[in-house]
Amino acid sequence: MNYSICVSGAASGETVEDSHLLASRLGAAIAKAGHVLTTGATVGLPLYAAKAAKEAGGVSIGFSPAASLREHVRKYRLPIGFYDFVNFTGMHYVGRDLFLVQSSDAVITLGGRFGSLHEFTSAIENRMPCGVLLGSGGAADLIPLLMEKLKAPNEHLVVMDHDPEKLVAKIIAMLDKEMDGIDTKAIEQEWFLKQDYDGHSG
Repeated sequence: MNYSICVSGAASGETVEDSHLLASRLGAAIAKAGHVLTTGATVGLPLYAAKAAKEAGGVSIGFSPAASLREHVRKYRLPIGFYDFVNFTGMHYVGRDLFLVQSSDAVITLGGRFGSLHEFTSAIENRMPCGVLLGSGGAADLIPLLMEKLKAPNEHLVVMDHDPEKLVAKIIAMLDKEMDGIDTKAIEQEWFLKQDYDGHSG
């Protein structure tokens, strides 16, 4: 299966300078494993991941806070390169974050500020697999402490590592385990997939 794996990180600031190579490694690892990278269609660490995923021959999907390409570029001043598709959510940043998380199968946090922390907490509350790249600074390095102090829910779904490639492998293994035993070929034969638009069997 081709999972959609979100890379969540800061758009600017110290962690972008310090951890952009780690973001690139995450994007490339996701692409090389045959999965889809999702990001907030923004600059900084997510853009480094998107660029690396495309250079590795992968698929990259961006989720924009804007309602249109014009707004994306003129109002938010966000990039349009390195994406196979941009979903213009029109939900501004907070709503975009939730849409991005809900449209992904897993979320990986590196560096990051409050927006990345929002995406992580949204994912873990929704029982999604979450990866945390330790040593990347910002929110990612605070998450272990926050989980300990606040007794995070669904902590069994959180995996951590200092190595981007190993972290991606852990996330994929977790997703594979969740999907184990599901017969996708059998699902393709279900009656509801054989109906036409009027509800009649085709």
